[in-house]
Amino acid sequence: MKYTAKLVLFPVLILAYYGSSVEQNNPRPEIGKKAPDFTLQDASGNTHTLSDYEDTFVVLEWLNHDCPFVAKHYNSGNMQMLQEQYADKGVVWFSIISSAPGKQGYLKPENARKITREKRAKPHAVLLDPGGEVGQAYRARVTPHMYVINPEGMISYMGAIDDKPTANTDDIEGARNFVSEALDNLLDGRGVEVTTYQPYGCTVKY
Repeated sequence: MKYTAKLVLFPVLILAYYGSSVEQNNPRPEIGKKAPDFTLQDASGNTHTLSDYEDTFVVLEWLNHDCPFVAKHYNSGNMQMLQEQYADKGVVWFSIISSAPGKQGYLKPENARKITREKRAKPHAVLLDPGGEVGQAYRARVTPHMYVINPEGMISYMGAIDDKPTANTDDIEGARNFVSEALDNLLDGRGVEVTTYQPYGCTVKY
């Protein structure tokens, strides 16, 4: 019942962010439209610009390790498995932390590196967005909030990782994983059947 209550409140919580100046000055991300370009540093101090990764598939995963919905996918090894599986197929996977300093999920670079090692996570990089500009440009509302971008830089999927909006690891088995489904279809030259799905999780702590 605890998590059900959070999900019921979720639509109200996300509405609080729609008035930000960042969102007002940026077009809303849309399927089939160009993904908002950005430049962020990763936890090791390297700089990454999204447009530099055109000609490949890119996954964006909004991350907060203190969120039980994120823990569901990391404690089970599900997220790490997906990261490694698609890295082997040439997909670039970015985990993005948009929590503000002092808020839940915020990590300094050294702490982000430490927890990535501890979780044995396999993203291409963990990107730090403490000002929240990139998160708000993408209208990232929750962790995990997922995006799949095709080699032309267009958004092919955005929303929940799967169709089981719980924090229960037992629900991973049998769930319809929209991210892996989208990537598999795109890598095989097919269209994406489900392009958007209501995201679930903890609100991003801007």
